[in-house]
Amino acid sequence: MARELLVACGAALIAVVIFLVGDRLRPKSWRRISDESSGTLPLDLAKTFFTAVVAFVFVVCWQQHQSAHDHTVTETKGLLDTYRAAEVMPAPQRQQVQDLLRDYVGQVIDSEWPLMRDQGRLSDAADATLRTLRDTVVSLRSPDSVVTDARSRALSGLDQVAHARYDRALDQERNIPVFLYVAVCFGAVLVLLNPVLSGIAFTRRSVVMTALLGIVVGSALLALHEMERPYASVVGVSNDAFVYARSQCRDLPGTAGSSTQ
Repeated sequence: MARELLVACGAALIAVVIFLVGDRLRPKSWRRISDESSGTLPLDLAKTFFTAVVAFVFVVCWQQHQSAHDHTVTETKGLLDTYRAAEVMPAPQRQQVQDLLRDYVGQVIDSEWPLMRDQGRLSDAADATLRTLRDTVVSLRSPDSVVTDARSRALSGLDQVAHARYDRALDQERNIPVFLYVAVCFGAVLVLLNPVLSGIAFTRRSVVMTALLGIVVGSALLALHEMERPYASVVGVSNDAFVYARSQCRDLPGTAGSSTQ
């Protein structure tokens, strides 16, 4: 932060020095008696700067939002692949693997999603279930090539789940860089100061227009704040992929008589 402030102050000093030197060197015919036009360029630049920074941050947040959604889809695909692979396993292991898969999906939907929304962390219980599930598949040994192939496919699916879950945990920690927040807030202040610095008269119309300006700026800042939190905001990533996976686990063969969440 100190470096950013130093650069900003240095740029301001350089601009003033250039203006003073230029004022001494330029012809008198170039000078204006009034300084009303002195604020036009900075104020226009401030509006352009704020718009550009908000657009850039919005794109970054939207990409993070889409990435978080893709991770949930990848995770549920791995779960369904594992569930299908368990169909050809011996009866005790098949039942145990599929029950653990349903337990995991239920824990993610019922416990983990509220934790991510309220506390910004994943569920320890879901982690333990996933580890137990993997240990169960790893312990499966059979001379039957069909079962061995199913075990390999199940482990591959669980690897996909683990990687996507890790990415989901990282999504919780991603934030907009501080310097971008500072740039957005600085631009917002400049835009809100625009009516004062441009010398607009205090009238009912100017008050209404200034209020509308504040609404636009405030709404933009709120939208960026909401987009930054992929699982905790109003427009956050939903758990629809896991809800669909749970419904598929109920509908796939081999679920009769088994426990569901």
